[in-house]
Amino acid sequence: MQATLSNALIITRREVRDSFRDWRIVGPIVILTFLFPALAQFVAARFSAFVEGFGAPVIGERTIPFLLMIVGFFPISISLVIALETFVGEKERRSLEPLLSTPLSNIELYVGKTLAAMIPPLLASYGGMGVYLIGLLFGELQWRPPALQVVQIMLLTGVQALVMVTGAVVVSSQATSTRAANLLASFIIVPMAFVIQGESVIMFLAEDAQSPNGIGALWVIIVGMIVVALLLLRVGAAIFNREELLGRAIDTVNLRGLLGRIWGHILAVDDSGDRARNLIEWYRRAIPYSLAKLRGAALVSVLVFVAFFVFGFLAGFNPDLRLPLEPGTIGRGVDVGAQVSAIPFESTNTVSFLFQQNGRVLIASTFLSAITFGVVALALNPVTFAVLGFLTCQLILTGNDPGIILATILPHGWVEIPIILVATAAAVRLGAVVTRLPRGKTVGQAWIEALGDTIKLAVGVIIPGLAIAAVLEAVLTSAVVSWYLGV
Repeated sequence: MQATLSNALIITRREVRDSFRDWRIVGPIVILTFLFPALAQFVAARFSAFVEGFGAPVIGERTIPFLLMIVGFFPISISLVIALETFVGEKERRSLEPLLSTPLSNIELYVGKTLAAMIPPLLASYGGMGVYLIGLLFGELQWRPPALQVVQIMLLTGVQALVMVTGAVVVSSQATSTRAANLLASFIIVPMAFVIQGESVIMFLAEDAQSPNGIGALWVIIVGMIVVALLLLRVGAAIFNREELLGRAIDTVNLRGLLGRIWGHILAVDDSGDRARNLIEWYRRAIPYSLAKLRGAALVSVLVFVAFFVFGFLAGFNPDLRLPLEPGTIGRGVDVGAQVSAIPFESTNTVSFLFQQNGRVLIASTFLSAITFGVVALALNPVTFAVLGFLTCQLILTGNDPGIILATILPHGWVEIPIILVATAAAVRLGAVVTRLPRGKTVGQAWIEALGDTIKLAVGVIIPGLAIAAVLEAVLTSAVVSWYLGV
């Protein structure tokens, strides 16, 4: 590890030295370091004086840390430009071949380039924030922020730079021209803009904005962005390939060929790509073949489901969250059946509603997982298990019968839960496949294969399973609940 970092720093030192020789890079960095903090301080002072005139000084106070974050963000935006031309720019300048001919490994080249793109803008960012803070401490506003809040904002700046650079280097290593890389940068800057907006709202509205421990929601964002940065680093290292960098020309769109490959994976029964000849063979060989690929993702999903249930159960011990239930009001023989029987379980519309509700959630989580390395599927789909854990805890604590949970879940859950597990595992694999490519396959090949398997399982397993579960929930579950309650 030490040797890898040492070799990577050879590239970093050379790149940083070249950057500081170019006045086109140094000029904006100096301006943003010294001029923009002064401008932000002027705006903060004028805005605070303005809102104080309307009896709302708190708005001005909440603006100051937001401007501190913006002062740090503008310099690191330069890192995106530098990172985007990291590899594709070298290729266009015809200096990529000598770089790739060095004895450095792929990971050393990748890490060295990433650090080189991030260090100069990050130094400018922290320099600008320092100038802004000095102006606030000794200037007109006399702002005395909690120390951890300043640390939070500086950490946010650092992880934002890391996420943008790691994402941009991935784009640069896969693009065929600087122009294409710049266009693809919108996939980085647009989500980052939403993150900045969310952070600004949190700074204005958070109840713990003056807490000496910092704002809790910002700690969560910092941890989440570190995870995203690590995933992007893994993706970049996994797909970095010298031969492809040199050999990649202009990519052409072949929609017919793309759809043909996806269709081939939908029908595939083994690794050689042999196709099922009929529906029986498709169910007998193709479906088990795709299910077998989900072992790792399914294991992770099960662990997350259990963790969410335990988290919900433990959250139920919080006195502020407890439900106002009287002992003995829920259980066998207790007359709560009038309310249950009023629910139109047997209605055809109820079956349709249950099917569509589960389907919408799984479709949304699968789509979002494809662009978030599978994270959304592991965060959205298990929420139900956290609710179940919380309700179980409440029934136990309030002296009620927790068996009602089993009566309302098991009749249809024995079908629905495995189906949700399969859908979650498929979504996780679809998003995470780029972080660990199968041997001998490119990013496109691996992702198309995962997409074909996902569609295959959706058509052959998930959709029929959800339909069966909806019918069972509407018909059998209502009967079991009525029997359990003695209605």
